[in-house]
Amino acid sequence: MMPNARVLLVEDDELFRLGLAMTLQKKGFTVVGEAVDGEMALQMAAALGPDLVLLDLGLPGLGGAETCRRLHQAAPQLPILVLTSRLEQSLAVQLLQSGARGYCLKGIESESLVLALCSLLAGGSWWSQEAMEQIRQYAQVPSKPLPAPLPELVLTEREREVLSWLAQGHSNQEIAAALYISPGTVRVHVHSILQKLDVRDRTQAALLAQQRGLIGPNLGQI
Repeated sequence: MMPNARVLLVEDDELFRLGLAMTLQKKGFTVVGEAVDGEMALQMAAALGPDLVLLDLGLPGLGGAETCRRLHQAAPQLPILVLTSRLEQSLAVQLLQSGARGYCLKGIESESLVLALCSLLAGGSWWSQEAMEQIRQYAQVPSKPLPAPLPELVLTEREREVLSWLAQGHSNQEIAAALYISPGTVRVHVHSILQKLDVRDRTQAALLAQQRGLIGPNLGQI
């Protein structure tokens, strides 16, 4: 858990927003603001300086995707987790390119949502399995403009660091000590890495990292 993490909620459905705020507060997060549209979200983000934005897509005015792009443009280091009821291939790709660090479907279990938020706050990301599959399918079409290879594209800098240590055979405890993070945070990153690389275990992730030059001098240049 990230103690006292400050979250800005952007959701126009009042009842859903209220339930979400209560859930986050019970889990130890602090909801510093609640915006009902994109314009308000941009103003609040600038004024309040949240640690993370939880963003709905079905917003009036600017819309969620454009709000995401402008939030990222104004504060590139601000993690944005999209929470939506829609799963569309083009939308998932657009959000990836707009700077979103996560994409979850509404209805996600509260524990999984907490893991997603903690992953982003720790420098990682969290893309639902369904979203990753849609993005992979998009990237396999030769005419599409998204760079390849795709899985490496979505790895954050922190996830690449964890992958580098993992590929060298280090345990979660050793990685945690080397990167000054908790073993629990390392587990969250490893889970995300396995999902994005579409592999079953650490051994497969290490082999893939070595085959594709994701460790050593190439780290951070993917």
